[in-house]
Amino acid sequence: MNPDTLLSWQLWAILSAVFAALTAIFAKVGVADINSDLATFIRTVVVLVALGGLLAATGKLVADGPIGPKTWTFLILSGLCTGASWLCYFRALKLGPASLVAPIDKLSVVLVVLFGVLFLGERPSGTEWIGIALIAAGAVIIALK
Repeated sequence: MNPDTLLSWQLWAILSAVFAALTAIFAKVGVADINSDLATFIRTVVVLVALGGLLAATGKLVADGPIGPKTWTFLILSGLCTGASWLCYFRALKLGPASLVAPIDKLSVVLVVLFGVLFLGERPSGTEWIGIALIAAGAVIIALK
């Protein structure tokens, strides 16, 4: 494998999609017999322990320099949104089929683009907008199943 491939954002994005898909399947089975909020808590503890272990093992548990207030603010907001998303996702998996919950959850892709345009000044191309519209249409079609 080309060393540059290991650093490409596309590879990491594909791996993220694979792990997100597995998350849905494993979570659907795992949440079947317990409260969805407790399931989310257990998952969160596992994430914290696993990531803490990885950071400790690689020597990256410390910052390269001071962490500024803006960084703290936005990481805290991101963490709160992650928690809210996970709670909603696990509740949806508890109540509905993974094959319908996950595609609707992926409307987040469409929202990321819209928020990126509104708040980050990103400018998707015409082709990219077509792709985003297809993602949105696909999620709506699946939701109307």
